[in-house]
Amino acid sequence: MPVNLTHNAIPAINAGDLNSKPLVQVLDIKLIGSQERYRFLVSDGASTQHAMIATQLNDRVKTGRVRKGSVIQLIDYICSTVQSRKIIVVLNMETIIPDCETIGNPTMVVESDSGAQNRVPDNSFGRPPVAINNSYSTNNNNTSARNAGNNMQSFPPTVQPPYQPPPNYKIHGAIMKNEAPARIIPISALNPYQGRWAIKARVTAKGDIRRYNNARGDGKVFSFDLLDSDGGEIRATCFNAVLDRFYEIIEVGKVYLISKGSLKPAQKNFNHLKNEWEMFLEATSTVDLCPDEDGSIPSQQFSFRSISEVEIAENNSIIDVIGIVTAVNPSVSIMRKNGMETQRRILNLKDQSTRSVELTLWGDFCNREGQNLQEMVDSGFFPVLAVKAGKVNDFSGKSIGTISSTQLFINLDSSEAQSLRIWFDQGGKNTTSQSISRDIIPGGPKNEIRKTVSQIKDEGLGRSDKPDWITVKATISFIKTDTFCYTACPLMIGDRQCNKKVTRSGNSRWQCDRCNQEIEECDYRYLLQAQVQDNTGLTWVTAFQESGEEILGCPAKDLYFLKYEEEDDVKFAEIIRGSLFAEYLFRLKIKEELYGDEQRVKITVVKAEKVNYSAESKHMLDLIAKVHYH
Repeated sequence: MPVNLTHNAIPAINAGDLNSKPLVQVLDIKLIGSQERYRFLVSDGASTQHAMIATQLNDRVKTGRVRKGSVIQLIDYICSTVQSRKIIVVLNMETIIPDCETIGNPTMVVESDSGAQNRVPDNSFGRPPVAINNSYSTNNNNTSARNAGNNMQSFPPTVQPPYQPPPNYKIHGAIMKNEAPARIIPISALNPYQGRWAIKARVTAKGDIRRYNNARGDGKVFSFDLLDSDGGEIRATCFNAVLDRFYEIIEVGKVYLISKGSLKPAQKNFNHLKNEWEMFLEATSTVDLCPDEDGSIPSQQFSFRSISEVEIAENNSIIDVIGIVTAVNPSVSIMRKNGMETQRRILNLKDQSTRSVELTLWGDFCNREGQNLQEMVDSGFFPVLAVKAGKVNDFSGKSIGTISSTQLFINLDSSEAQSLRIWFDQGGKNTTSQSISRDIIPGGPKNEIRKTVSQIKDEGLGRSDKPDWITVKATISFIKTDTFCYTACPLMIGDRQCNKKVTRSGNSRWQCDRCNQEIEECDYRYLLQAQVQDNTGLTWVTAFQESGEEILGCPAKDLYFLKYEEEDDVKFAEIIRGSLFAEYLFRLKIKEELYGDEQRVKITVVKAEKVNYSAESKHMLDLIAKVHYH
């Protein structure tokens, strides 16, 4: 059965006809750029044009479903101008014939300065289409046409009259701008090569207004997350005057039609959504509320990971997790490094993976969902809690914390929540779960692994994919005193302190290159390099802020002023000597890291406790009892 290329498809697309679903042939495929984008040369049998395919279609090329010679049908596409050249952006396509000879005698469309096109076929859409039959190899003319298509620069450009639209496109005077409504496209198809577009999506999260100060002055910004009916997600951000226009309009749960924004690469440090782009709304952007008539757009989208998977998740990664709340601690006040007070509440989650994890609620989460959860647990009911966009922390085991974009859902109406509820009520509440976090009960038992210093090297600790956590009983034999601490930036970036090193700017101010700001007061943070040893050997370790205070017994600021401001070397030396040769239980994190081109094992002190000889004697007696029993 013959298949036909769509006659004059290329000129029609260039003229703005984006509603048909033309058949074209792929004459060439090239991989361009560092982000794996494929560029096609497509033909309608008479004219050719460059096309770019959306990245979600890359597998069509990688698997060979689309290759040189393929006949494809363009399902969704737009025509954009990139560097003064028109290019077709293919958002969706279907393969009609995987491979065949070049059809017709196609020539590249070239635009002149006046907008006229060189080598464009005549404007009759009524002519029969170019036929493609399955007997391509028997047509001798096709072979020469294919060779011509592979070396199209050998054709001298033939000047033709500019393409004119069919009669129903009547032109009444000069056209200043195409004001037709933009086509609604999936979020997954958005890319910077498009001209006019629109998306229809539901707001799933809305951030607070944040204020900032940089070299260009003061400003304010907020972001919100969008989800469409195809499951595509993207974050939209508004600054200053644009924020004033849209902040009150945007409501979580509502559906909006949004157009005329710009796209930039997503900052993955702060944006957890599965999209390589993020949207910035501008003065010309439009945001219109839409009725949610068919309910085709879900209210939220989750990618739940089991608690056992959290155990191997990367530090600072953003994840979704769901579990049964088994314990809720009271809310406590915490003083941040910048002097601001906030609330913290810790609770425990467990699931069917035989693991439990500590979840830390910060700020308003403590008094909203946190208080609700505590009342439920205190009454004997253990609710299901879904955490959207929680942040993984690997300090002393793995835990999860809330950030500004986190959302909590109590007793979510979903299959995952129902499955958890049934499991827990039918016996899961009586199963033992091993915690992947540090114990939240003061003085409670710890799942510690005791090792000697020599075992760190002998057993190759830290050289696997995830860190090794061990406890070593040892003494400190030496502390470097030339770089025991550093001056740090106290400013907050989102929910965490900057902590980057700051330098003197004049006599009384400090400069942070990361925040691009000058500040009056800096923070002082420990960065201790120390040598620890036991009866089996010695090794170097690094102790940061909290563990540094545990070792030296005073804040880094006090020791800094003692050495550099008061220049009291005698008292400084006394404090250092007072920490030497006392026995500690060191909780160590051991992980191989890349320094330049060299892999090195880094040993970090997570916690340093002076040995409690009563507790240590009991521990040793227990070990003796186990040996005797066996």
